[in-house]
Amino acid sequence: MKAKPDTKNRFVIIMAGGRGERFWPLSREKMPKQLLSLLGKQSFLQEAVARVLPLVPAKNIFVITNEAQLPEVRKQLPKIPKANLIAEPMGRDTCAAVTLGAALVGARSTMGVMAVLPADHVIPDAKKFQQILNDAFDLASRGQAIVTIGIKPTEPATGYGYIRIGNELPAPDGVKRYKTTFYKAEQFVEKPDFQRALDYVNNGQYRWNAGMFVWSFITVTNGLEKHQPEMFAACQRWFKVAANPAKLAKILAKDYPNIKKVSVDYALMEHAQNVICADGDFEWDDLGAWNALARHLKADAEGNCAVADFIHVDAARNIIFDARTKNRTPIAVVGLRDSILVQTDDAVLLAHKSQAQKVKEMVKKLADDPKLKKLI
Repeated sequence: MKAKPDTKNRFVIIMAGGRGERFWPLSREKMPKQLLSLLGKQSFLQEAVARVLPLVPAKNIFVITNEAQLPEVRKQLPKIPKANLIAEPMGRDTCAAVTLGAALVGARSTMGVMAVLPADHVIPDAKKFQQILNDAFDLASRGQAIVTIGIKPTEPATGYGYIRIGNELPAPDGVKRYKTTFYKAEQFVEKPDFQRALDYVNNGQYRWNAGMFVWSFITVTNGLEKHQPEMFAACQRWFKVAANPAKLAKILAKDYPNIKKVSVDYALMEHAQNVICADGDFEWDDLGAWNALARHLKADAEGNCAVADFIHVDAARNIIFDARTKNRTPIAVVGLRDSILVQTDDAVLLAHKSQAQKVKEMVKKLADDPKLKKLI
């Protein structure tokens, strides 16, 4: 009988502070995309936690969010200790969140291995994901490797960064073999134009960068010390008080306004020479905007995807989403094509699918209008 892995030194950091502005009007400052239930009964954050619970005990799961979202995060995750639900004083991009996560893990165990995962991904095959994450945990615990999970691209997407992979790596000493295939990560590539993205897909040596990383506390702090000394100094300060939530909150409030706003990709991954890419051959989506829902909702004969009491004449390839909590009435559409229609209790969005990314610009416009600011 195969022995179960020792999980006491395994930790998960879930980054859940995003604003999800492209999903306005349903996504709001206090209730962003990761806290919504767009494709089922559970929110994306709840699903993210459920996916890792078979591998990591609840006491070893941390969620990093912000003050506005903290009450709802606590409400949605009653089984996660309150001390593990941490609010950043302000957004400082992913390197700050990773540094904070490292301090939290190190205070529990300097031998800890941590997975850093976004809160808003769609991963239908949880068992496949768990198998890859389990292998990544094991590999990261055996040395100084930074393990990232790269997703096999299914289309020439221009909204993702890419990872160029090198040779397949053998299993380390003491391991017969992994079920997961691991490669040397040769290069992190910025979001490409369409032609380059098409070349990457056809080449076969590229993976989507999904922002999922696994590393030991020692490895990530060594990386910060070498490439981001200011972040490393902050990590040391936070590490000393991480076991005391009140003291930690106080020092974070003092430090965060001066923390550099930089992604972990720029800060660490592009400089590191010890990156290994796990082959993420599972279905994956980060639902970047409303038009992405069409990949997950059943369409009618004319290609309309509706979560609504929807009736139409000569309408095709639309996404219709009714999020009203009261006085729901049928939504009738005539002659509309390739559009997004979202209705909430206090707002309506109508946009062409090709302009879905610009919903974020609309949110900025609302923020500049004193009368409409309440809608964000």
